[in-house]
Amino acid sequence: MVKPVEQLSLALPSAAAMGREDFLVAPSNATALAALDDPRGLPAGLTVLIGPPGSGKTHLAHVWAARVGAHWQTAETLVHTLPALLSEEAPRCVVIDDAQRLAQTPGEEALFHLVNHLRGKGQLLLTAPVPVRDWGLLLPDLVSRLSAAAHPALAEPDEGLLAAVLVKLFTDRQLRVEPALIDFLLSRMERSLAAAGDVVARLDRLGLQTKRRITRDLARQVLAADLDNPDPDAAS
Repeated sequence: MVKPVEQLSLALPSAAAMGREDFLVAPSNATALAALDDPRGLPAGLTVLIGPPGSGKTHLAHVWAARVGAHWQTAETLVHTLPALLSEEAPRCVVIDDAQRLAQTPGEEALFHLVNHLRGKGQLLLTAPVPVRDWGLLLPDLVSRLSAAAHPALAEPDEGLLAAVLVKLFTDRQLRVEPALIDFLLSRMERSLAAAGDVVARLDRLGLQTKRRITRDLARQVLAADLDNPDPDAAS
């Protein structure tokens, strides 16, 4: 049995690891991973990656972007960057994360122009938590083009994947914990990858602040805070 160790006294920032080696393959994501790993590229040059909040779609999009050298475009700034994306010098591979945010905004028309521009000569990967039909798009031609795209999907992470993610998150922070703590967290936390990252970060922070080991008592304190202060606007 591995004994937990004392926390470091200095709080260090922990950036999300988005590399291919950091993506843990499981039945819930294997099909989507295979679709984006295809050396022939995206089917018809356009793919909409679907997955519930915290399922790993942003991470998988980063994996694809790194492999093909894609430009990472935010939905919020698409209208402003569109002229550059339509230029001859623009990248031929583009990712737009949370593309559903473009619905019913000027970004809809910008996305339509980008889809047409890359058609036949580039690749466009969009991510969203729900299928295109549920975005609320107003442009029929855009709905038609996106609905015809491939829609690989990620499912909710299963217990095995969540356990592996928790272990990795603790390891990334140089925190060694008892296996029993992983089981304790799995039985009580929200079952998403985003929640796993949040719980580990808060345990690390609280452990540093109180100079205590990462134990069940500390985990119980962190999880109890969720019940006492539910956040309806928690990020997805």
